[in-house]
Amino acid sequence: MLADPKGAVGVACAVAVGSVGTAQAQQAPAAALPPLNVDAPIVRPRPPAPQPTKAQVKARTALRQVVRARQVAAPPVAAPAPSPAAGGAAALAQLDVGGSPYADPAAPYKADRLASNRFTQPILNTPKSITVVTREVLNDKNATSFRDLARTTAGVTLGTGEGGNAFGDRFFIRGFDARNDVFIDGIRDPSVSVRENFFTEQIEILRGPASTFAGRGTAGGAVNIVTKQAGFADFVRGEGQLGTDATRRVTLDVNQVISPALAVRVNGLYQEAGVAGRNSVYDDRAGAAVAVTLKPADGWTFTANYFHTDLDSLPDFGVPFNVRVRRPFTESIVPRDTYYGFVNRDFYRVQQDTGTLTAEYAPSDGIKLSNRFRAAHSVLDYVGTLPQAPVIPANGNLAGTTLTLSPQSRYQTVDVVADVADATFKFATGPILHTAVIGSEISRENVGRDTYAGLRSELSSAGTGGTFTGTGSLTGVNILAPPNLLPFARKPYRAGNPTTIPVDTKAAYLIETANYEDVVLLNGGVRYDDYNVSSTSGTSTVRAHSGLLNYNVGLTVKPQPFLSLYGAYATSSNPVGAELDASSSAYGGLSPTATVNQVFGPELNTAEEVGVKAELFDRHLLATAALFRTTKENARETVGTGAAATIVADAAYRVEGVDLELAGKITDRWSVFGGYVIMDTKVTKSANPATIGYRLANIAHRSFSMLTKYKVTNWLEFGLQAVNNSRISGGTLASNNNVLPSYWRFDAFLEAKVSENLTVKLYGQNLFDRKYYDAFYRSDAPFTFIAPGRSVYLIAQAKF
Repeated sequence: MLADPKGAVGVACAVAVGSVGTAQAQQAPAAALPPLNVDAPIVRPRPPAPQPTKAQVKARTALRQVVRARQVAAPPVAAPAPSPAAGGAAALAQLDVGGSPYADPAAPYKADRLASNRFTQPILNTPKSITVVTREVLNDKNATSFRDLARTTAGVTLGTGEGGNAFGDRFFIRGFDARNDVFIDGIRDPSVSVRENFFTEQIEILRGPASTFAGRGTAGGAVNIVTKQAGFADFVRGEGQLGTDATRRVTLDVNQVISPALAVRVNGLYQEAGVAGRNSVYDDRAGAAVAVTLKPADGWTFTANYFHTDLDSLPDFGVPFNVRVRRPFTESIVPRDTYYGFVNRDFYRVQQDTGTLTAEYAPSDGIKLSNRFRAAHSVLDYVGTLPQAPVIPANGNLAGTTLTLSPQSRYQTVDVVADVADATFKFATGPILHTAVIGSEISRENVGRDTYAGLRSELSSAGTGGTFTGTGSLTGVNILAPPNLLPFARKPYRAGNPTTIPVDTKAAYLIETANYEDVVLLNGGVRYDDYNVSSTSGTSTVRAHSGLLNYNVGLTVKPQPFLSLYGAYATSSNPVGAELDASSSAYGGLSPTATVNQVFGPELNTAEEVGVKAELFDRHLLATAALFRTTKENARETVGTGAAATIVADAAYRVEGVDLELAGKITDRWSVFGGYVIMDTKVTKSANPATIGYRLANIAHRSFSMLTKYKVTNWLEFGLQAVNNSRISGGTLASNNNVLPSYWRFDAFLEAKVSENLTVKLYGQNLFDRKYYDAFYRSDAPFTFIAPGRSVYLIAQAKF
């Protein structure tokens, strides 16, 4: 072996040049060649090249880590930032040491880039507001589910299932429903499920219309869940939690290098837990995830990923709302822990199985080809109880209030088969560097939906003070004494009247960025989706077809390498029936039995945004400030009530506001992550003139969150999180004056490094036991979801 690697490179180059010269000489005419006398070379057998041992692989990995650390410490230069699409080496290097491939190694609260091939530039150079929740932030928020994260993210508001939608992860971004705009590793997940975070690397929240990148929908934004991948470094991480409300949670993350070309990663989860501040409710979970990375030859990378989750809980659909004083009853006479479901009847089960195969080939630095294939199956299965329609006695005695406990049920399956192919090309025209992504997407989503029957107790009204109806509702129940333990002799059974909703999508897109010396960047994209949806129940079917053409354009100017000024314009489209979990057009779906017209042109969304991004404090803190405006036209709305109700598509809404965000490190010891979002919403056009000027419902128009962590000593860290949301209006268009109160919530933690391999964290959530509410049901006799109370956890993290 050569001791001098530079000498080795020189010898290799000389051999290559000699080979080319010989090849050219062989093609020349024989007469033109002078006679040569060359001694025959002495042939010596060469021993086979030794294969590197595991120790050598680890040593090489450690050397790479040192080089990266020096690169991070080096002062920034004004050279163009490398394209993440071509930055596979950097991503692999981070995976080699078990770190996030997307975050700043020296400031893990700050993400440097997005996972998708469609975003070819660093976040600093991307003309769009994007919130990236890294793995470090997820851990320090102790956000084990997406719902936990949504509660503590500015500009994101939770919602309920409503009468025609599934009770799952429903949320709003910039004023618009985004429950069907969730992606896993860049492929849409329409399951409206309850999502666990044990296999999650980071969560990316794109704000504003994003159809060029994501396809249909995305009026307010989209969410991409990035899963953990296998890397080339051995490690074992385990975490155990013990907490109040009988919480026990264990997760395991193991990465094993099988050979220099093959790595495997396994994640596991087991949880048993109650819910703070709520009687009877539990939240049990289990899951496993496997990821494989294979690099059989230069330029080739194959990955295979699969995850399975099983969630088993008792559904909690909240507490009743007092429409006289416009406050939940838990603000007056009802104890916060009062549960209104039936322990012997209700259940909530979620199952997800998702597998993805990815092949990538990079024949050169300027070309990268990628193909992802996804097959997924999920089940959302529940029977729950809605505490609604309270009746206050004429004498005003709240203790005598009665209400109706109404069943809500669903058995929903979602199957997805999708293939996404794209090609990334880098080339230059003079001083301008171009990065272009050309891609296609073909998918079949198939949703099956049924309900449950057999929801009455055999005891009828005995001992309840109320009366069972034929559909399983119990009326006349005293608000202070719900019969939670009422026996049910038989289990609910599926009604056998399913609705099936197949969706076929074929799409093509082109995204291009022109970069002039990393000073001026012009970004643009166009995408066309061919969208076909149908809904069938029995012999009744309704169909809709839409051709969706959307585009975006953005200009970024960088007066300094760490500073970006940008302006952007983007469009998106919401075709009819796109809310696949919905059972009626009033909720965004297609009803196969509806007697009114449901098929209209797509809702059209546009957004303008101007902003500034700066990487401060040695480029370890990303600060973002943006002004935005989103408009929706051709919006569908219901006119009239009861049998006279019809659906029209001529409404328009406007959302505008300010988005401020911070992520990263201020000093070597002080990390921050959070934001402040202010929105003003308005109905600008409606078939009902009385609603013009109304604000949009179900969203907090002002929201703030900030997570901060300080390293007190080399072994002790202190963290604090503050969350504030303004009040939320109910109804369809904030039309019924029902309001949820504003609130502050505070969390805190102490983290001690016991040894190189063991860390212990004491975490307190909702320290002051603030009574606050997640979401509203939109009817005139609503109920509201109540958030968890105070909880304390002891968390031990071990790594080897």
